[in-house]
Amino acid sequence: MLKKEENELLTRVGPGTPGGEMLRRYWQPAALSVELPPGGPPVPLRLLGEGLVMFRDQEGRLGLLGLHCSHRGADLSYGRLEDGGIRCLYHGWLYDVEGRCLEQPGEPAGSTFHDRIRHPAYRCHEVAGVIFTYMGPGEPPLFPNYELFRVPDDNRWVHKQYHECSYLQGNEGNIDSIHVRFLHRYLPGSRFRRSRELDGEGRPARPFDESLPSSASRCEETHFGVRIYSLHDTHAATYMRTTNFVIPLTCAVPGGPAPPGDGYLMNWHVPIDDTHHWRFSMAFKRSGPLDPNYAQARASVTDETFRSPRNKANRYLQDREEQKHDTYAGMGPIFVVQDAFATETAGEIQDRSREHLAASDAGLAAARRMMLRAIKDVQEDRDPPHVIRRPEDQDRLLEISVTSEQVPVGTTWEQYRVQRGVTFGAIGIED
Repeated sequence: MLKKEENELLTRVGPGTPGGEMLRRYWQPAALSVELPPGGPPVPLRLLGEGLVMFRDQEGRLGLLGLHCSHRGADLSYGRLEDGGIRCLYHGWLYDVEGRCLEQPGEPAGSTFHDRIRHPAYRCHEVAGVIFTYMGPGEPPLFPNYELFRVPDDNRWVHKQYHECSYLQGNEGNIDSIHVRFLHRYLPGSRFRRSRELDGEGRPARPFDESLPSSASRCEETHFGVRIYSLHDTHAATYMRTTNFVIPLTCAVPGGPAPPGDGYLMNWHVPIDDTHHWRFSMAFKRSGPLDPNYAQARASVTDETFRSPRNKANRYLQDREEQKHDTYAGMGPIFVVQDAFATETAGEIQDRSREHLAASDAGLAAARRMMLRAIKDVQEDRDPPHVIRRPEDQDRLLEISVTSEQVPVGTTWEQYRVQRGVTFGAIGIED
């Protein structure tokens, strides 16, 4: 469990908070490119507790500015896109994408007052259909060139979904591997299973026997976060699953449109504020283009505002008859809905001082420790882990290893680690 003050450090994300200042040292997804088409209107949004407006100027350059005009506080998302920037409707002040005030029509001729205005502005970087931003001080670190950004566009899928809880609950759900055997389980003969071999989302169905205990999870710290190994024995085989916490609020896990070994899923759980977040999901397939039906099917899980029709307000439309015959949870076949139930019903901010972590939570505990150390790094004016400054460190991102496969009975996690070529060296092994 965490002490109450540690939970506060990790979950309070606004400007000036220790956790928020740590998160601002990294590039974070802010919007999908489809939300800002060329010629489209400005978009108001909220990230890390700050009100913001994102826009494309007439040259297509992206701007992310403070939402309220530096003059009298009017909402800039209502502004006009013209003359090289965004113009406030109230008094006509004009700002460019870097936050410089270009014009103040109400000031006397020759006034230089506009030169002294620096409106809050954050750097943007657009890649793979996602617009990222750096909201920290100083020169931004290098953008992390993960493997999913290196494949052709047709090999990649991106989406986002709204969640009503702290970002930390969402990301911790990703690195909890045991829940997959229960929360996402399909019952024998389920109408949602495409075949005996595949589950309802087209992933290989694992013949787990819940009557058998799991081997204890193991984890190791890496330069990018924490790698977590989970073994599960059946009477006939052993299954190994490898997942990753990527500091500060990302994961790399089996899933998405590619079969195990041919790509993986990364989820960014980006705080809107302390009690709400966006889950930006990005997945890729190494071997070739995705089935176009996959993106269409996954997009249908949410409405035009990226919210799910199955939500906490309607108890995720849980169906007790479905629970008898089709799914363990009774909430339909889509995993992200089931995940939302688990993370949102723990409360807007889970009280981690009241939990009881088990052996299977070793990776989760290691991730928390790394996050707390990262906060201390920032407080002591050091870069936290996984802030990339050197181009030569980009290729080390290919060391993020995600697996889900059958291995010989009796294989240990140490043997598996060596067999998979994961030999870069851990900096702390946790049982």
